[in-house]
Amino acid sequence: MPPIRITFAGALGDQLAARLDQPPGPVRAYALFAHCFTCSKDSVAAQHISRKLASLGIGVLRFDFTGLGSSQGEFANTNFSSNVEDLVGAASFLREHYAAPNLLIGHSLGGAAVLAGAHRIPEAKGVVTIGAPADVAHVLQQFGGRLTDIERDGSAEIALAGRKFKITKQFVDDAKARPLKAHIAGLRKALLVMHAPTDQTVGIEHASGIFTAARHPKSFVSLDNADHLLSMRSDAAYAAEVIAAWSSRYLPTDAVDGADQERAADGVVVSETGAGKFQNAVSAGRHHLLADEPVAVGGLDGGPNPYDYLAIALGACTSMTLRVYAEHKKLDLGRLSVRVRHGKVAAEHCEDCGKAAEGRKGQIDRFERVISVEGELDPGLAEKLTEIASKCPVHRTLEAGVAIVTRLMPPAQRA
Repeated sequence: MPPIRITFAGALGDQLAARLDQPPGPVRAYALFAHCFTCSKDSVAAQHISRKLASLGIGVLRFDFTGLGSSQGEFANTNFSSNVEDLVGAASFLREHYAAPNLLIGHSLGGAAVLAGAHRIPEAKGVVTIGAPADVAHVLQQFGGRLTDIERDGSAEIALAGRKFKITKQFVDDAKARPLKAHIAGLRKALLVMHAPTDQTVGIEHASGIFTAARHPKSFVSLDNADHLLSMRSDAAYAAEVIAAWSSRYLPTDAVDGADQERAADGVVVSETGAGKFQNAVSAGRHHLLADEPVAVGGLDGGPNPYDYLAIALGACTSMTLRVYAEHKKLDLGRLSVRVRHGKVAAEHCEDCGKAAEGRKGQIDRFERVISVEGELDPGLAEKLTEIASKCPVHRTLEAGVAIVTRLMPPAQRA
């Protein structure tokens, strides 16, 4: 499934860009992925691991730290502490709009961030580090001789991964002041340390340091000849499969499903995400979507608009109704597809609107539905399918009209 585009407020007040990779079926659990230093949510490792986990039933939120990737903000104003706050903010977004993350995954410095922030995400049962340093200050080694310049001048521009970043003294001071050993020892969560013995960026001794400082349950998995960035698809896929298998011991299979069953009893729930002017999170049992408006009218285009969802309902209902009819009549229709377009038209000029336009003045809503099937259809069957399509329940509901009862929830019942 294509990832859902999301934005949420970061630690410094900037809007952070995120992607939510959702399973095609039931969600076993949610995970939070923190990318490596100066990387992004769209790095090879982040994409491949998130997509693989999604295919195995684990929804993954991957996001860009402040000032990186597609997120707003100035990188020069950030530091390790702000990264940890961004991580906690991402967990809060998941908790509010989907379900709290049960699994935290961090790559390189992102691994250090999940170790430092895990105690503030109580729902997390497992923590995974990939090529992570045991000491935050290790990142300063990437600055080489420019570290002296930063200490002397207060900042310096440094080339990292082919890009230039402004590194300030406050970043350096913060990195030196954030020891991880106490966080690792007090983790109180299952830990999986993944590291390549040949990692040239963060040596294998860091994996040893993390593993030794941690208490059980803890596990170590060698990534063999993988590079630090897991740039090979096969290495990222292997890491994802191991993470899914390892975490299954710590992720209750009904953790998300149980919550979804409770939400399903309340029907569809729509709530503002806080991103943009119109974006809303939609929950329908275990299924999670976004609704939004196009950029042209002030939205973020983060999801279908309300009329799109109405067209989706009509199209899906039509396809399902035709499939039931085809199976009942033992018709070999091949694959069905339904295209639905919505628009406003003048009732007096709509020649094919039928009863919907009779006696009406002004504009009315018009849905145009085009049905396509694989293979050839004789004229008689084509006419019959058109007739059956009009019997789909959503079609009948739209034509008959509905009663909508609205009430305001009393303060005592609000969550």
